[in-house]
Amino acid sequence: MKVGVFGLGYVGTVTAACLAREGHQVIGTDINADKVETVNRGYSPVLEDGVDRLVRDAVRLERLRATTDQAEAISSSDVSLICVGTPSRENGSLDLDPVRTVVEQIAKALGQRREPHTVVMRSTVLPGTTREVVGPVLEGLSGRRLGADLNLCFTPEFLREGASVRDFFDPPKTVIGEWAPGHGDAVAELFSGLSAPLFRTTLEEAESVKYADNAFHALKITFANELGNFCKARGVDSHRVMDVFCHDTKLNLSPAYLKPGYAFGGSCLPKDLRALVYDARQADLPMRLFEAVLRSNEEQVQRALDFVRASGARRIGVLGLAFKAGTDDLRESPLVELVESLLGKGFDLSVFDRHVSIGQLVGSNRQYIDREIPHLAQLMRESLEDVVADSELLIVGNRDPIFEPVVRDALASRRVLDLVRLFDDVEELGENYHGICW
Repeated sequence: MKVGVFGLGYVGTVTAACLAREGHQVIGTDINADKVETVNRGYSPVLEDGVDRLVRDAVRLERLRATTDQAEAISSSDVSLICVGTPSRENGSLDLDPVRTVVEQIAKALGQRREPHTVVMRSTVLPGTTREVVGPVLEGLSGRRLGADLNLCFTPEFLREGASVRDFFDPPKTVIGEWAPGHGDAVAELFSGLSAPLFRTTLEEAESVKYADNAFHALKITFANELGNFCKARGVDSHRVMDVFCHDTKLNLSPAYLKPGYAFGGSCLPKDLRALVYDARQADLPMRLFEAVLRSNEEQVQRALDFVRASGARRIGVLGLAFKAGTDDLRESPLVELVESLLGKGFDLSVFDRHVSIGQLVGSNRQYIDREIPHLAQLMRESLEDVVADSELLIVGNRDPIFEPVVRDALASRRVLDLVRLFDDVEELGENYHGICW
């Protein structure tokens, strides 16, 4: 394919060199004449293992060249990859001026030719940027209409400095966000030689994936460091602890617990996290991340409460009370906390959980309920259908499978706040179906 790469910084140079290695005809462009000259002499303008050799070979085979003329890059390509930087401003916002400048140049050049073209954002930008900033500029200055002879995509890169060539040819995934279905066909062909799972999504989903990745990487580093600080204060070898921790690929290093929903609860997580934070404080050791986790968890309960209050409904049905289905453990269940708060605000509640029988609760489980909601028995109902019939708003609290058909039917006549996302086909369920973080 004929590919133009706009921006010969780290991402642009690596992308251009690797695509040329795959046999594509690549023209790179940059406003910095020194970078352009460096590429044309067969050298990489960025220091990265393996890239110098790729650039040298590609230039020698006449698969890669560079120019400062953006119009020339457009006239010589069918696909344009935007790889310019998006640096931070002092207030933390992104500086999109480099992106706007390049998009304007591409749009003006596209106005001079009629061949079909695909523009691909590869620079990291916040959700909505490609659709709300890039798209209108492209259409306004090119005289073209997106979807006719002009396609627009967002394809994030997953390149680590020091390992970018390996990451390019062996990525964890390929993500193509599309302005509309079909806009990413050329991009899928461009990356078809890579043996990675392919995801074709909306523009906003693809933009968000990049932020999810980087935020999680930062979270993991901070988690390991804070736990390491705690272990050191206790005279424990943190690397041995994390070696054992990482061997659990069922829960620790896995998709487990990575579905946006409601707050965590139960007899272990809140208690153990509080104990960890308390013990660290005794050693004058700040645990900012773990403290923030507890605060953030409390805020999820508040978000659910805010949704119910804003709904205008007064009769609330709660489906599931234990913190997870299949158990009667109510200790520190965030659903119990939500019920308690709603009662305090004067809402009329009815609760169904087939696994919870107040008369059979014993030990600390019973003590917790007697302390937090001593009149819970008055709220419990034996019939799921009765709870649905008596409610203006239903709250789904756990994944008991018997809830699914009942909730789906109920959506025709009442709103549902689903804290666990029972269904995948959310777009088809209508405006009565809600979550607090999806």
